[in-house]
Amino acid sequence: MKTDIQVQQDVLAELKWEPSVNAADIGVEVKDGIVTLAGHVDSYAEKWDAERVAQGVAGVKALAVEIDVTLPGSNKRNDADIARAAENVMEWMTYSPKDAVKIKVEGGWITLSGEVEWEYQRRAAKNGVRQLMGVTGVSDQITIKPLASPDSVKLGIEAALNRRAKTDGKNIRVEVVGDRVTLTGTVHSWDERKLAEHSAWSAPGVRTVVDDISVDY
Repeated sequence: MKTDIQVQQDVLAELKWEPSVNAADIGVEVKDGIVTLAGHVDSYAEKWDAERVAQGVAGVKALAVEIDVTLPGSNKRNDADIARAAENVMEWMTYSPKDAVKIKVEGGWITLSGEVEWEYQRRAAKNGVRQLMGVTGVSDQITIKPLASPDSVKLGIEAALNRRAKTDGKNIRVEVVGDRVTLTGTVHSWDERKLAEHSAWSAPGVRTVVDDISVDY
């Protein structure tokens, strides 16, 4: 098992290795496997990349993000420009039905709302606007239409977990109440945990996934 100092060194090394992140602007603290990222970055995309990189490091049990997005002068856009750009992204996307996702922008922060049929459509909408210049953050309030019974959702998720080579499905318990899925149990890495969560979100009609899986290195 890694010590907190080893985890901190590995996270710092990964941030330095990631070309889309300026590691000099980000501080890393670790306590009991819980990593805190703090500092200032030039874009929301860079903030998201820093989170993604840290989550991929072995030994990271949880992540707290205290990074601020401070846009340089050349990257600043007014809310109307950002909204128009986001609307163009949605119009050109093949994943989402036309006009399914609504957009609001305030202070550079994009809020997405509306209703889609699948989690991948919601994820694509969020990913599509994350990279836009001038964006300081993204709130996802998109909901998913219920399409299947809780029993079939539970069986589908359990089958998907057992098919995944990196995940031991027997160590993960799935509870479905309405359109809400709760995952509990133990895995051996953050990647396994994310894979299990992705399997749950891939089920039709799932609106909420509560990930209570613990990581036991």
